[in-house]
Amino acid sequence: MTPSKTALWTRFQQQYFEHPELGLALDLSRVDFPDTFLARMERPIQRALIAMAELEKGGIANPDERRMVGHYWLRNPGLAPTATLSAEIRRTVTEIHEFAAAVHSGTIAGTGGSFQNLLVIGIGGSALGPQFVARALGHPATDRLKPWFFDNTDPDGMDRVLAELAGQLDRTICVVISKSGGTPETRNGMLEARAAYTKAGLAFSKHAVAVTGVGSALDKEALSGAWIRRFPMWDWVGGRTSETSAVGLLPAALQGLNIDGLLEGAGRCDEVTRRTDTHRNPAAQLALMWYFLGEGRGSKDMVVLPYKDRLELFAKYLQQLVMESLGKELDLDGRIVNAGIAVYGNKGSTDQHAYVQQLREGVLNFFVTFIEVLSDRSGPSIEVEPGVTSGDFLNGFLLGTRSALHENGRQSITLTVRDASPFTVGVLIALFERAVGLYASLVNINAYHQPGVEAGKKAAASVLALQSLAAAHLAAHPERSFSAADLASAIGRAEEAETVFKILTHLRANQRGIASTGTGTSALFHQAAPASTS
Repeated sequence: MTPSKTALWTRFQQQYFEHPELGLALDLSRVDFPDTFLARMERPIQRALIAMAELEKGGIANPDERRMVGHYWLRNPGLAPTATLSAEIRRTVTEIHEFAAAVHSGTIAGTGGSFQNLLVIGIGGSALGPQFVARALGHPATDRLKPWFFDNTDPDGMDRVLAELAGQLDRTICVVISKSGGTPETRNGMLEARAAYTKAGLAFSKHAVAVTGVGSALDKEALSGAWIRRFPMWDWVGGRTSETSAVGLLPAALQGLNIDGLLEGAGRCDEVTRRTDTHRNPAAQLALMWYFLGEGRGSKDMVVLPYKDRLELFAKYLQQLVMESLGKELDLDGRIVNAGIAVYGNKGSTDQHAYVQQLREGVLNFFVTFIEVLSDRSGPSIEVEPGVTSGDFLNGFLLGTRSALHENGRQSITLTVRDASPFTVGVLIALFERAVGLYASLVNINAYHQPGVEAGKKAAASVLALQSLAAAHLAAHPERSFSAADLASAIGRAEEAETVFKILTHLRANQRGIASTGTGTSALFHQAAPASTS
């Protein structure tokens, strides 16, 4: 039975929490947790806050790699466990400011003159964070450099970006981001960009900057190749929590965004979310709601609906932060738990013409996180109807959707922020980082390692090794045709017939020296005849 509006107002007054210092309010009134829930969870959340405090002191939080997890130090260097680390963090921010100023003034320029474009080459957090911030805070009228991204190893995707930059590469600065320098997607993007510069008669090194670990393969390449500059990517900062490091700050500063405001918002949110009073700690409250809504095992997906175009990429950013951090097979005691929270979303009110229909009437396997932005725009708005602006419509759609969902038993959390400023974006980044860490403690998992990602990388490497074997065997027997199963057996990998078939069909489709007769899995593959030069 749906509560009356009077009852909802009473609950709203009890479960609406403002944090004026953050320009943030958190509404939990549309989550139907019982009155006893918060009291029952008080001891677990206090343990989670203690674990977070130990993390911030420099405890080893990533046992797989024996690493500290220190992204919180990035916005308050004084918390770093050593004076050397504190100084290095501060120095890096100063150097980013100085470098961006030199680029903007033309002191550091491309071979065609002052830089006008920024090409960021990365993958995962090294692209998602910079993309989100670029979209959230940038504007064509004020951006100092126009940002572009290589965020995948898709050749067609890179070609599309390069087509947009045609004739402008001599005024485009490339920021290549990879902690190890060995991440295949990022290295491929760098090589593709280098090839494009070479084809245009330009020296890639005169347009390239590296963000990487000291002594990494990328660091050595940038040093030996005399790239413009190198910035550090520390091993105690994970990719999905790296936006307030050089990974995110350098592209943002080059774009002309206010990185000090971003750091201030994140740092201020860190302070507030250290509070041990749960009612005054929005990250603790978020973590507790996730726990309740997912029954402590992620049984519900999180649908993120920001009602602001600038925050369109926030759901995509949160997918990595939440799902890579919380999607774990084992808990800290080695038990199989298959934990996680699936995240998806786009923006309102666009989604009201898309999947909100299912949210209201379809399978109930989710909860919603609405993000309300109070400020409509920087200037006055016209009235699209008497006394009504476009922003009023947007607000009406948010409140109407929230009400319609709750009337049908769909639960939601609402975050309200003042604006989409650098400070606010910093607050949102820090808020969800800390909520993820606290929730991980509640469900007894490690949020700071990613064995599944590493398994995927190893599997990809094995596929490429198998491709080399298969191609070499066909080249050595140009007179013969093989089925995928016969070829797999011939190279001693009979159990890999399916993978060999997929490899061969991909090579054939891209004119990579493989031809075939027949169709489907019975096709016979052979070395293609050399193309005629006549």
